[in-house]
Amino acid sequence: MRRPFSALAFALGAMASSGALAAAHGQGAVYRVPVTGVVELGMAPFIERSLEEAAEQGMRAVILDMDTPGGRVDAAERIADAISDSSVPVYTLVNRRAFSAGALIALSTQGIYMRPGSVIGAATPVDGAGETAPEKIVSAMRSEMRALAEARGLDPRIAEAMVDPDIAIEGIDEAGKLLTLTTEEAVRVGYATEVEDMPELLALLDAQGAQVVTSAPNWAEGVVRFFSNPVVAPFLLTLGFLGLITEIKTAGFGLAGVAGLLSLSLFFGSHLIVGLAGWEDITIFGVGLALLGVEVFLIPGFGLFGVLGGLGMLAGLYLSLLGGLPTTVDFTRAGLVLTTTMLLIVVTAWAMIRSLPRSKRFLKSGIILCEGMERSAGYVSSPSRGELVGMVGKAITDLRPSGTGIFGDERIDVVSESEWITEGTPIRIVSAEGYRHVVRPVSGGSAA
Repeated sequence: MRRPFSALAFALGAMASSGALAAAHGQGAVYRVPVTGVVELGMAPFIERSLEEAAEQGMRAVILDMDTPGGRVDAAERIADAISDSSVPVYTLVNRRAFSAGALIALSTQGIYMRPGSVIGAATPVDGAGETAPEKIVSAMRSEMRALAEARGLDPRIAEAMVDPDIAIEGIDEAGKLLTLTTEEAVRVGYATEVEDMPELLALLDAQGAQVVTSAPNWAEGVVRFFSNPVVAPFLLTLGFLGLITEIKTAGFGLAGVAGLLSLSLFFGSHLIVGLAGWEDITIFGVGLALLGVEVFLIPGFGLFGVLGGLGMLAGLYLSLLGGLPTTVDFTRAGLVLTTTMLLIVVTAWAMIRSLPRSKRFLKSGIILCEGMERSAGYVSSPSRGELVGMVGKAITDLRPSGTGIFGDERIDVVSESEWITEGTPIRIVSAEGYRHVVRPVSGGSAA
């Protein structure tokens, strides 16, 4: 089940709230929660944490101050579940617009209030190109909207018409058009109550004069949203993989390994909290990493375990980028993140291979060797004696093929060029290569 750590998200939020909900605010206060901008998975932990805080502080009610063009269906469903489980009454103030996912969230609350000139509806799921999503997702959204309307005693056909353009409602909506209700229309069909502003809404909720406390995303939720951003994710993955590759190629465990594990932990942790990743995705990635480790450390070469490990890691990463109800744009975005990651890894590795050999710091450390070395800087086992070439002497031992010869007053270790040379045979040095002196017999000659 792709369910993130709601308790963990709340715990992080509670530790970072900076006292916005002090006990003095608690009894009788109203909690205003802004629902603005696109409904995305990072919004769900924020609203979950806000509802938990409202219950902890004994708030009288929670008001979702909504102005949204819509967003992800799975994020809206998660928020709707949190509202359903809340022990504090939750209401929606449509403060201009509540389209698509916003309409689903509004229907999940105990009452919808709309300012004049506001609209609600147009809840058909679409993909990144603006086209209607597959029937599976449309059907799920239609059923969800119908169930929420039935739970509140509203006409479910109106909720379905917001999702399915084929549904016609006499006097309200004709076939072929999605239903979007203005404030007046929503009031007429019993879906909403018109209010001028927040004070009027508080009066209708019998909360005149109640203190209104506004919730805001804390730093922990901001960090989670940042690291789960599709633009940031490729850099986390690149740093993670490069760190692990570097660690595998070096002895012990050092900074590269720590950086790699930290980057991968930030990637999976942020995606787990916002609901993109699930434990099954992390398990698939972990199994792939383990298979790759078996290939690297236990089995020579690169074979079946390496291929399966690589595929498992890619599959785990890809699934962790999709979420619960992925659309075409989600599949495309996940593919782009992985493609960008692979390109970054290749480009970074190429740049490191080209630049590190020219780094003076690495050359001085001895980690990377120079391209060449002068003879004077290296170790020579025996000096080259070119003056011996051509000298004639006598073998004082059998050369089979190595042995000893005497040249003048000097005994020199020599080696026969090819044949077996017996003791006493005159020999000539034909090559002097350091400690190796090559000789051949001298026919008809005499020793020097």
